[in-house]
Amino acid sequence: MTSQAIITAPFGKLAICCSDEDLLGIEFVSSRMKERPPASVMAREICAQLTAYFADASFEFDLPFSLDGSHHQYLVWQAMLEIPRGQTLTYGELAKQIGSSAQAVGQACGSNPIPIVIPCHRVVGKSGLGGFMHHAEGDALDIKRWLLAHERH
Repeated sequence: MTSQAIITAPFGKLAICCSDEDLLGIEFVSSRMKERPPASVMAREICAQLTAYFADASFEFDLPFSLDGSHHQYLVWQAMLEIPRGQTLTYGELAKQIGSSAQAVGQACGSNPIPIVIPCHRVVGKSGLGGFMHHAEGDALDIKRWLLAHERH
């Protein structure tokens, strides 16, 4: 998928993928990548809303999106949208809500195509941070820590 914009976030760079009507993907990319201005009206709106969120965690996203995933992934992604800002659920708690397993919920979280907008960072491990973007350490967890801290302020 070709990105329609690359923006700088407080923790690195984000590539934005969208159609003329819908947000399709947000990808964490190398901080060495050059910024790319939005190539469409929709990309401009997505960038504006992400920038507003980075400035104020209470900002509410209002973006149309189209997701490609399994029925289970849709259930998990929808449940994540219900987690209030500044709060978290464990993988197990979310799994119990939708009748799944913690491991399956973790896989669906890691496969979330539009992180931040669908707040997979709000799902944590029973005894710690858990993973982020299919990673259990490194930069990915630093991003998760930043997002959670940003929403607590």
